[in-house]
Amino acid sequence: MNESTGKLILRLALGLMLIMHGIHKLIGGIDYLDGMLANAGLPAFLKYGVYIGEVLAPLAVIAGYYARVGAWVIAVNMLFAIALVGAQDMFTLNPKTGGLALELEYFYLFSAIALALIGPGRYAVNQK
Repeated sequence: MNESTGKLILRLALGLMLIMHGIHKLIGGIDYLDGMLANAGLPAFLKYGVYIGEVLAPLAVIAGYYARVGAWVIAVNMLFAIALVGAQDMFTLNPKTGGLALELEYFYLFSAIALALIGPGRYAVNQK
């Protein structure tokens, strides 16, 4: 029981915190990503992956519906975010807090990888 409760807490923390970023992008749009993708030599249509990685995947993780797949999608989304937005700050310290400048992105990345590896627990729509 404690293990499944811990997995549920991990799913909820990851999913609920990340989906807020997705909702912000649903409301505010994602056109600002065009320039970042172009600078990286990537096609502009990849920007729509943000909706998959920050809305659909977190919903799957929260519900525990193919949560492992959703977690891997979140991990890939975070790798893109780190590479496109924060590559220059990968190991930079935040001067105000002393933590890493990208600590939130790293939290999402490594929490998603951990969840993908351990599974959603028994408090999930399915165990996959």
